[in-house]
Amino acid sequence: MRSIWNGAISFGLVSIPIKLVNATENHSISFRQVHVTDGGRIRYRKVCELDGEELTAADIGKAYEEADGSLVPITDEDLGSLPLPTAKTIEIVAFVPADSIDPLQMDAAYYLSANGVPAAKPYTLLREALKRSQKVALAKYALRGRERLGMLRVVDDVIAMHGLLWPDEIRAPEGVAPESDVSVRDAELDLADALMDTLGEVDMDSLHDDYREAVEELIAAKASGEVLEPAASGESGGKVIDLLAALESSVRAAKEARGEEEGGADEEEAPPAKVTSIADRKASGSTTRKTPTGKSVSRAGSGGARTASSSPKSSGAKKSTAGSSKPAAKKSASSSRSGAKKTASKAGASKSAAAKKTTAAKKQSGTKAASRKKASA
Repeated sequence: MRSIWNGAISFGLVSIPIKLVNATENHSISFRQVHVTDGGRIRYRKVCELDGEELTAADIGKAYEEADGSLVPITDEDLGSLPLPTAKTIEIVAFVPADSIDPLQMDAAYYLSANGVPAAKPYTLLREALKRSQKVALAKYALRGRERLGMLRVVDDVIAMHGLLWPDEIRAPEGVAPESDVSVRDAELDLADALMDTLGEVDMDSLHDDYREAVEELIAAKASGEVLEPAASGESGGKVIDLLAALESSVRAAKEARGEEEGGADEEEAPPAKVTSIADRKASGSTTRKTPTGKSVSRAGSGGARTASSSPKSSGAKKSTAGSSKPAAKKSASSSRSGAKKTASKAGASKSAAAKKTTAAKKQSGTKAASRKKASA
């Protein structure tokens, strides 16, 4: 690998010549800007706004812009004359526990390679010391014209350095957290823990960029003249969900993906209970209640018909009334009258008792009229 910086690690009075090598690489697919009409490349040209002349890299210098818009020229010689002890040195300033470094400070990563045979011994000494202490080294170094903060740690048998942002470059998370107080129930936390346990660990090498692969397939298809059908878009976010139900579904899906079953073979899944809210019952207009006499009364909405389901004894009385002679009808009527009186005395002054009394009286009068017609016939 090609080195991008040569210098030394300053470890007290020990100096370790090293080369700095990029530890990461960018696999993102880059595009060129083109003219939509004819496909011609769009290029940027650096032009002086005073005389309109196009400039080369050798003609371009640096300047600092003041608040009023005026420019202060700064040359490379000016910057080179500044006292920068870390210009060619990675100066270790402290050894600290790894968990004391805020991951928000993490920046670019580099490998430090021993530069030459004499550097192998002190390089190995520092590497083994970091391993045994289980600490990381904080260091200062200069790269691309500015001093930076870094963290040295051991990766396999190599010393790696992570560029760190300075503490004052980390913004405070003000106004980011939810404004309202939100409480989380223990049941929700238990399901979240179960989901975390079910998902378990992952082999980092198995993770890859699906979007980049899709872009590569798209480029290959268009280059060969194929026409790809647009993929179905996923559901948009922002929906209000039942958190407990979502967690339970996630745990089940994770177990199925791992080939696990929720219960044993002897367990029978109970059918889900059907719950009807009071609002739904009112909307359907149907309510059922029991009267003090044991009858089930079903009401169909407000002001609707009311149906009384009586006991087998009452239905037998009705049948006898419809098909017997006058004495039998009178006996049935008197029986109905006495039943109505008993019901009225038990129910008191309630509305349901009054309504039943009215119904019993109507039935009684109807029975008398039917008996009289049969008698006269």
